[in-house]
Amino acid sequence: MDKTEVLAQYMPVSAAPIIAKWIDYFQCEFKISKDRSTKLGDYRHPFKGKGHKISVNNGLNPYAFLVTTVHEFAHLLTWNDHKGKVKPHGAEWKYNFKRMMKPFFELRVFPADIHHTIINYLDNPAASSCTDLSLARALQKYDTTLATTRVEELPLHTVFVLKDGRKFKKGERIRKRYRCVCLDNGNTYLFNPLAEVWLATGT
Repeated sequence: MDKTEVLAQYMPVSAAPIIAKWIDYFQCEFKISKDRSTKLGDYRHPFKGKGHKISVNNGLNPYAFLVTTVHEFAHLLTWNDHKGKVKPHGAEWKYNFKRMMKPFFELRVFPADIHHTIINYLDNPAASSCTDLSLARALQKYDTTLATTRVEELPLHTVFVLKDGRKFKKGERIRKRYRCVCLDNGNTYLFNPLAEVWLATGT
């Protein structure tokens, strides 16, 4: 099975050939990862002889998987252009994200509501990163399975559980994320407001 066929299992079929070409063109190591509660995708710049690395969570719906993939490739292109001399989600990244979204807009890959939300996000200079909640909510509407609740909907100090069984207690919001303490090891983690979780039982 070639790259295009594999990618088509995770994103809209018409988008897969474009992403496959990008992987080859940028000589990028592209990994489809297990779901991570703290991030949807990740970009690592070349280091010690190793090239670009991108990973995207495998549990995302096709539209969220594609948006996350383009988000990370925009980081790659920004690194090629500026190395580490600009902000991660600054004007340079936003310009590249918009450029790299263009072929998918031309193919009409996205439903109208997601397309409209992405356009608004890109045209809004106050939106400094792709953790934009309106975009996340638009994408989340296309999830096939919904968790019991989102972190942002839980009262303060509520105990919740992740898919892997770890228990957390919700704490205060710190800027854009919630500080939550893991009851299994005592460590503190920052959660996206839209992270899907289950209420703990017997607490």
